[in-house]
Amino acid sequence: MATTRTRVTKLRRQLKQSGADALLVTNFKNVTYLTGFTGDDSYLLVTAKEEILFSDPRYSEQLEAECPHVKLEVREQGTSILDAVAKTVGKAKIGKLGIESESMTVQLFNKVVAKLPKVEVKQLDGFVEELRVVKDKGEIALTREAISLAEKAFAVLKAGLRGDQTEKELDALLTYEIQRNGGRGTSFPPIVGVGPRAARPHGTPGMVRMEEDSFVLIDWGADYRFYKSDLTRVLFYGKVPAKMRKMYETCLKAQLAAIDAIQPGVIMSDVDKAARSIIAKAGWGKQFGHGLGHGIGLDIHESPRLNSLSHRPLEAGMIVTVEPGIYFPGFGGVRIEDDVLVTKDGHEVLTSVPKSFEEATITL
Repeated sequence: MATTRTRVTKLRRQLKQSGADALLVTNFKNVTYLTGFTGDDSYLLVTAKEEILFSDPRYSEQLEAECPHVKLEVREQGTSILDAVAKTVGKAKIGKLGIESESMTVQLFNKVVAKLPKVEVKQLDGFVEELRVVKDKGEIALTREAISLAEKAFAVLKAGLRGDQTEKELDALLTYEIQRNGGRGTSFPPIVGVGPRAARPHGTPGMVRMEEDSFVLIDWGADYRFYKSDLTRVLFYGKVPAKMRKMYETCLKAQLAAIDAIQPGVIMSDVDKAARSIIAKAGWGKQFGHGLGHGIGLDIHESPRLNSLSHRPLEAGMIVTVEPGIYFPGFGGVRIEDDVLVTKDGHEVLTSVPKSFEEATITL
């Protein structure tokens, strides 16, 4: 409760500077961040003095249990949440209402404007997302749990790998193990690619069996109480092509250089450059076509971004992925990914799955 109140206090400072009287939060993840409520179909109105959470009767008991400190407005049967919002906005005499247009459909925006004809509606995009960029102690702890779940699931999967298993089966096993140990599920649909299919950075698991080639790329993560983890490893078995080993060792060298560069004040594009320059020097610059990494939290992809266009400095409390990759369509690809916390005096690699070539080599 104290944590959510601190977040709302910071949001109010932003609101005051914007000139808006209130912010209507319609992004469900942002509602969770500001209140602790873990359901959906709910909006939050933040004014200069109070927070009002609008929902429906399905969540009455849950709302009272999760956020008793927030004023609740549960819509009546036959009315919409927007009806309740409009009524409250009118009573509060709000003249300028901020909205999150990034999470609004055009249809929802038009409904808000129609319900509030005397209110000036102003776009205030990114206010809550900006607060979410730097994690507090509670968020860091939840992320550690999400990482632990992901690593436990991978350890079980790795110990039982067989040649006749398909990409889809590995996908299902990771999901099962994460849920069995208390996770909400995976952070995203796992990416599993055997052989040439590993060249697809966001490939969908199919019915290809492990034994059909000599390596497999696995990108997965766990969702623990809405906070996400994100890891990628490549496993090798059988006769591995020399080119693949060189790709892997180059990618690992690039990742370690980028991680080593992480500390407060360092420009994000420079961290990207630390990895990209090593891959380019090896002659594979064109085969690394995506950014180096991204923030994780309530969303699997959120600010900040580690790429060549991001000129923002790193700050203590940010959690980012570091995931360089090298991909050759028709042959295969490698990507090595870890989750890294920016600390006051440097960084901490939160993930611990072994990743040297020798440690990534298994026997089926």
